[in-house]
Amino acid sequence: MSRQASAADVFHAIADAGRRAMLDRLAAEDASVGALAEHAGLSYSAASQQLNVLRRAGLVKSRVRGRQRIYRLHPARLRVVHDWSVRYARFWRASLRRLHNLLDQPENT
Repeated sequence: MSRQASAADVFHAIADAGRRAMLDRLAAEDASVGALAEHAGLSYSAASQQLNVLRRAGLVKSRVRGRQRIYRLHPARLRVVHDWSVRYARFWRASLRRLHNLLDQPENT
């Protein structure tokens, strides 16, 4: 898989609110499909499908514990999202600085 396609998979994976909710839960602790489904407000089947998207994007890993599959966050793949979004920090700092300067100017009445 090319680097660009791999990055697209990660962005696609985090585009869905239910999948982001699952990632948020997994950031706190490992969880079963049932626990993740409940947290995200999804059926067991829908949660399994969403976890498959996260797994293919490399964002989660799983292990078997008895009859359950336990998922854990694999955050290294989120680095591509961080690297992309950090480029905009300079934009926001400059925009906020301009707004601050504008608000500090005396009113011309």
